[in-house]
Amino acid sequence: MDDTLATDTAQTALPPAPGADQYRSLDFADTAATLPAGQSYDLLATPGSAMRWLAAHDLTTPDVQLYEVCAQRMRALRAHVRVLFAARVDGTTPPEDSLRAVNEALTAVPTAPLLAWDGAQGLRRIQAHPIDRAVNHALATLAADAADLLTGPDAGILAACGSAPCDRFLIRTHGRRHWCSTRCGDRARAARAYARRSGSTG
Repeated sequence: MDDTLATDTAQTALPPAPGADQYRSLDFADTAATLPAGQSYDLLATPGSAMRWLAAHDLTTPDVQLYEVCAQRMRALRAHVRVLFAARVDGTTPPEDSLRAVNEALTAVPTAPLLAWDGAQGLRRIQAHPIDRAVNHALATLAADAADLLTGPDAGILAACGSAPCDRFLIRTHGRRHWCSTRCGDRARAARAYARRSGSTG
């Protein structure tokens, strides 16, 4: 996918789902989605689009260059996070390989800010890491966020979008709402209305 197509993909993407402002891992899981009429998008499809997503979520700086191997690692972790979210929503046992993948991302880098001395600012804590490990830190942050969501107070209101074929996740904010966006909610209501009309005329 070239950058033009990646830009088109970003423009057709659904808006962030409820809860994405609280949990970056939720927005990370939702960077790929299935849309009606056999369409889909992937905001991590290219190194350039993956870098822009990381920078937009304060997980790296725009000057960091990502390579395809980095984008592949992001997509792989996303797949495992999605599996863990789905298992939590469905109340099933999560697969060992997905648990292992998230734990490996969690422990790949030191997470505690280091103590450093700066002549102008004095002692301060910094997240020091070489540029070539920037993706490791981003993945560790996302894995920690996913673990916090899955084990925290909002785990019980983690839900899957109820408007097929959408396969995004959300945090339920209003009672039983299970739609990740207004577009999906409108589609679900239209489908129900059509089913009622068809049933009454059949």
